[in-house]
Amino acid sequence: MGTEEEDLVVTLSTDESSSGRLRNILGVVRLIWTELTAGVGAWGSLKPLVAGVLAAVPFVFLGQHFNRQHQKGFDWMLLQLPLGLTIILWPVLWAWSIIDAYRVAMVAVSDAENHRRALELVN
Repeated sequence: MGTEEEDLVVTLSTDESSSGRLRNILGVVRLIWTELTAGVGAWGSLKPLVAGVLAAVPFVFLGQHFNRQHQKGFDWMLLQLPLGLTIILWPVLWAWSIIDAYRVAMVAVSDAENHRRALELVN
Protein backbone atom coordinates (compact mmCIF):
# COMPACT_ATOMS: atom_id res chain seq x y z
CA MET A 1 0.00 0.00 0.00
CA GLY A 2 1.30 3.29 -0.99
CA THR A 3 0.77 6.44 0.95
CA GLU A 4 -0.42 9.04 -1.40
CA GLU A 5 -1.16 12.44 -0.01
CA GLU A 6 -3.37 14.96 -1.62
CA ASP A 7 -3.26 18.57 -0.76
CA LEU A 8 -6.56 20.36 -0.61
CA VAL A 9 -6.36 24.01 -1.34
CA VAL A 10 -9.20 26.33 -0.36
CA THR A 11 -9.16 29.85 -1.68
CA LEU A 12 -11.50 32.57 -0.58
CA SER A 13 -12.22 35.59 -2.65
CA THR A 14 -11.26 38.70 -0.72
CA ASP A 15 -12.77 41.29 -3.02
CA GLU A 16 -16.53 41.37 -2.46
CA SER A 17 -18.60 43.08 -5.03
CA SER A 18 -20.08 46.39 -3.97
CA SER A 19 -23.62 45.01 -4.32
CA GLY A 20 -22.85 42.16 -1.90
CA ARG A 21 -21.36 44.55 0.62
CA LEU A 22 -24.35 46.89 0.29
CA ARG A 23 -26.73 43.96 0.72
CA ASN A 24 -24.92 42.96 3.94
CA ILE A 25 -25.05 46.51 5.28
CA LEU A 26 -28.76 46.80 4.50
CA GLY A 27 -29.38 43.46 6.18
CA VAL A 28 -27.63 44.64 9.33
CA VAL A 29 -29.59 47.92 9.35
CA ARG A 30 -32.84 46.00 8.84
CA LEU A 31 -32.03 43.65 11.72
CA ILE A 32 -31.19 46.56 14.04
CA TRP A 33 -34.42 48.37 13.06
CA THR A 34 -36.48 45.22 13.68
CA GLU A 35 -34.93 44.77 17.12
CA LEU A 36 -35.44 48.43 18.08
CA THR A 37 -39.11 48.45 17.09
CA ALA A 38 -39.88 44.94 18.39
CA GLY A 39 -40.62 43.78 14.86
CA VAL A 40 -43.70 45.96 14.38
CA GLY A 41 -42.11 49.03 12.79
CA ALA A 42 -42.03 52.62 13.98
CA TRP A 43 -45.77 53.17 13.71
CA GLY A 44 -46.59 49.90 15.40
CA SER A 45 -44.47 50.82 18.39
CA LEU A 46 -45.89 54.37 18.61
CA LYS A 47 -49.57 53.60 17.95
CA PRO A 48 -50.42 52.54 21.54
CA LEU A 49 -48.72 55.66 22.92
CA VAL A 50 -50.63 57.92 20.53
CA ALA A 51 -53.90 56.20 21.48
CA GLY A 52 -53.14 56.66 25.18
CA VAL A 53 -52.27 60.34 24.76
CA LEU A 54 -55.43 60.99 22.74
CA ALA A 55 -57.51 59.15 25.34
CA ALA A 56 -56.03 61.40 28.02
CA VAL A 57 -57.94 64.36 26.54
CA PRO A 58 -60.92 64.54 28.89
CA PHE A 59 -64.58 64.32 27.87
CA VAL A 60 -64.20 63.29 24.19
CA PHE A 61 -62.63 59.79 24.29
CA LEU A 62 -60.42 60.40 21.26
CA GLY A 63 -58.36 57.27 21.95
CA GLN A 64 -61.34 55.07 21.19
CA HIS A 65 -62.06 56.98 17.98
CA PHE A 66 -58.36 56.70 17.03
CA ASN A 67 -58.67 52.91 17.41
CA ARG A 68 -61.75 53.03 15.15
CA GLN A 69 -64.06 52.06 17.97
CA HIS A 70 -66.44 54.93 17.31
CA GLN A 71 -69.45 53.30 18.96
CA LYS A 72 -67.52 52.72 22.19
CA GLY A 73 -66.27 56.32 22.21
CA PHE A 74 -69.77 57.69 21.60
CA ASP A 75 -71.30 55.42 24.26
CA TRP A 76 -68.72 56.42 26.85
CA MET A 77 -69.27 60.08 25.98
CA LEU A 78 -72.98 59.63 26.71
CA LEU A 79 -72.21 57.62 29.84
CA GLN A 80 -70.10 60.40 31.28
CA LEU A 81 -73.09 62.77 31.42
CA PRO A 82 -74.75 61.07 34.42
CA LEU A 83 -71.33 60.14 35.82
CA GLY A 84 -70.35 63.80 35.67
CA LEU A 85 -72.81 64.39 38.47
CA THR A 86 -70.77 62.05 40.65
CA ILE A 87 -67.29 63.36 41.12
CA ILE A 88 -65.85 59.93 41.99
CA LEU A 89 -67.07 57.79 39.08
CA TRP A 90 -66.19 60.12 36.19
CA PRO A 91 -62.41 60.00 36.81
CA VAL A 92 -62.63 56.20 36.96
CA LEU A 93 -64.27 56.12 33.51
CA TRP A 94 -61.70 58.60 32.19
CA ALA A 95 -58.75 56.56 33.51
CA TRP A 96 -60.27 53.34 32.17
CA SER A 97 -60.63 54.93 28.71
CA ILE A 98 -56.88 55.66 28.66
CA ILE A 99 -56.02 52.08 29.64
CA ASP A 100 -58.54 50.65 27.16
CA ALA A 101 -57.28 52.77 24.24
CA TYR A 102 -53.68 51.71 24.92
CA ARG A 103 -54.64 48.03 25.30
CA VAL A 104 -56.75 47.93 22.13
CA ALA A 105 -53.98 49.60 20.11
CA MET A 106 -51.45 47.04 21.40
CA VAL A 107 -53.74 44.16 20.42
CA ALA A 108 -54.30 45.67 16.96
CA VAL A 109 -50.55 46.01 16.36
CA SER A 110 -49.96 42.45 17.58
CA ASP A 111 -52.71 41.05 15.37
CA ALA A 112 -51.38 42.90 12.32
CA GLU A 113 -47.86 41.61 12.96
CA ASN A 114 -49.11 38.04 13.42
CA HIS A 115 -51.10 38.30 10.19
CA ARG A 116 -48.03 39.60 8.33
CA ARG A 117 -45.86 36.77 9.66
CA ALA A 118 -48.50 34.18 8.74
CA LEU A 119 -48.57 35.51 5.18
CA GLU A 120 -44.77 35.28 5.01
CA LEU A 121 -44.93 31.63 6.01
CA VAL A 122 -47.56 30.86 3.38
CA ASN A 123 -45.64 32.57 0.59
